[in-house]
Amino acid sequence: MGTVVILGVFVADTAYRADRMPRMGETIMGNSFALGPGGKGSNQAVACARIGAETHIISRLGQDDFGKLALDTWAEAGVITHVQQTTESYTGAAYIFIEESSGDNAIIIAPGAAALISEQDIEDHADLIRSADIFVTQLEQPMEAAVRGLEIARAAGVTTVLNPAPAAPLPDGMLALCDYVTPNETECEALTGVAVRVTDDAQKACDALIALGVKRPIITMGEQGAYLSGHGLVPAVRAGAVVETTGAGDAFNGAFAAALAEGLSPERAVQIGCATAGISVTRKGTAPAMPTRTEVDALL
Repeated sequence: MGTVVILGVFVADTAYRADRMPRMGETIMGNSFALGPGGKGSNQAVACARIGAETHIISRLGQDDFGKLALDTWAEAGVITHVQQTTESYTGAAYIFIEESSGDNAIIIAPGAAALISEQDIEDHADLIRSADIFVTQLEQPMEAAVRGLEIARAAGVTTVLNPAPAAPLPDGMLALCDYVTPNETECEALTGVAVRVTDDAQKACDALIALGVKRPIITMGEQGAYLSGHGLVPAVRAGAVVETTGAGDAFNGAFAAALAEGLSPERAVQIGCATAGISVTRKGTAPAMPTRTEVDALL
């Protein structure tokens, strides 16, 4: 069992299923509603812990019901928390529209207390980061905190993983702190200007990311799988009919980090990430949909 430290955000997902997205000014009837745990960092931590890594999360929450939902979610998954609860703001929430026919989604995030995560929070947990096998972060918390976490991890020789989501301009030098960067096609195009549709596009985008300092890019390509620079396309692993794609990228990233921390090869870690994502999309919900290592191994 390896150790993974994740800097990231929890938000309570409010998920609405409907036949289509309403137009501006329009009200339509939905088919269902669900409230559950979400946020990229939180989802990744749950996926990572369920695959078997000793998983720690650094974050901030409000002192409210959604904050309790976060703590309960992490406790159930076995995630070790390093979390400050504040009265200055609320625990984050997200609006998720899910298209009934395809399971595709569109999301709006209000990070709340997580927007207060600071460089000082990272300094306060510097020893924890230095002790990890893998450090993972995304772009839902303030950029300065993510950069400082990557700097501390890189200086200590910890393997660094950046999931550059949601897409945002990155400060100069940030990508050079990353051993692995895991954008999807949209995020990859925002970073490189390369539209990724097929594997040849993916290699061009990887070359562009390497030129920016990334050691080994990985581009997640939805139903095609994930493109690992230096290896090629690792095919998606199908586990059944797609019900919902929310959290699939988080499932991949959390499982990938856990497998790397275990000492598995990047190729095998990507395959485990694809299998974890493949199972997650067959289930409704986000974090509760993350499979166990036993389920992933059985699928593979």
